[in-house]
Amino acid sequence: MVLQSRDKSGGTGRQVAVPPYWEEAKAELMRRDRIMNKLIPQFGDLHLVGHDDPFTTLARSIVNQQVTPKAASAAWQKLLVAIPKFTPALVIKAGAEELAACGLSKRKTEYILDLADNFKAKKVHAGEWHQMEDEAVIAELVQIRGITRWTAEMFLIFNLLRPNVLPLDDPRLIAGISHNYFSGEPVSRSDAREVAANWEPYRTVATWYLWRSLDPVPVE
Repeated sequence: MVLQSRDKSGGTGRQVAVPPYWEEAKAELMRRDRIMNKLIPQFGDLHLVGHDDPFTTLARSIVNQQVTPKAASAAWQKLLVAIPKFTPALVIKAGAEELAACGLSKRKTEYILDLADNFKAKKVHAGEWHQMEDEAVIAELVQIRGITRWTAEMFLIFNLLRPNVLPLDDPRLIAGISHNYFSGEPVSRSDAREVAANWEPYRTVATWYLWRSLDPVPVE
């Protein structure tokens, strides 16, 4: 997953300011958790930066699936060069051949085109997602081809800026917990849940700092 404290992706949405809960979350996590108390100050004023365009956010999450941050960033930048105004209609117009030429696999190309079709045909309720509960948004998103629970959770974090998301399918979260809490030993989902219980209701924020602990310099 590409994680940025400044959004220079060139997408269609505008940069979002500091999430309203961020400072309170930092204080609470530092008070409750000795690891967070050491980790959070290392990153100063850096914070999660979201993207306010749902289509772009989901498309980028599909690009990010199961590849390194560097490879995902390279493919995304090529997409933005090929389709500077990254809208569903223009993605459909570009077609599979142009998407594949940006370094996308056949499957990811199909997923992004299907996503574009869902948005263009208004098969999704993007305008209502801000008012829906996390699990309700996830349930709708996973009906789209290529959108896994992980992808939906990344959308909750980076588009809806939900404060309490714990993406247990994210390998970087598990690696961050292993590195910071278990001296590099293997970590089960149960272990991760136990550690994260102390982060409620700010699991998103703790997750972001664990990502940062592994990738201090954001991938542009």
